[in-house]
Amino acid sequence: MAALPQSPGEIPAAFVAAWAARDAGALAALFAPDADFVNVVGIWWEDRAAIEAAHDYALTRFFAQSRLVLGRVKTRRIGEGVAVIHARMRLSGQLTPDGAEAPARSTILSFVAEKTARGWRVLSAQNTDIVPGAETQLASATGLRPQDYRRS
Repeated sequence: MAALPQSPGEIPAAFVAAWAARDAGALAALFAPDADFVNVVGIWWEDRAAIEAAHDYALTRFFAQSRLVLGRVKTRRIGEGVAVIHARMRLSGQLTPDGAEAPARSTILSFVAEKTARGWRVLSAQNTDIVPGAETQLASATGLRPQDYRRS
């Protein structure tokens, strides 16, 4: 098995490196066997095998030409062996269903990680799209749309 990050702040860079290599196995190896991952639309994968399968599917299809660039990383230790890591990322090169390149978007990926004898391992991750000019989502009969009540 691949080496785990030796500090919690290294987790986002390891995630980005696995993404760039299109290596869903290396990406999933960052996670505990019973880890949780919630993606940008709320799909919830509840173990390492599901996290690997979902990322393998995406990285070989609509993210096959994508580029993930790491931005700001903030790490907060919660005691000696647990940390919360937030990482801003920029995704470009995602393919639309018809094969065109979609515009770039930004996300914040949040990780909760624990220290193990081999290094730091992710227990939970949540990916959240950044929607410029919005403060929440508003549900309607046709789906969700960004909403900013400050400008209403």
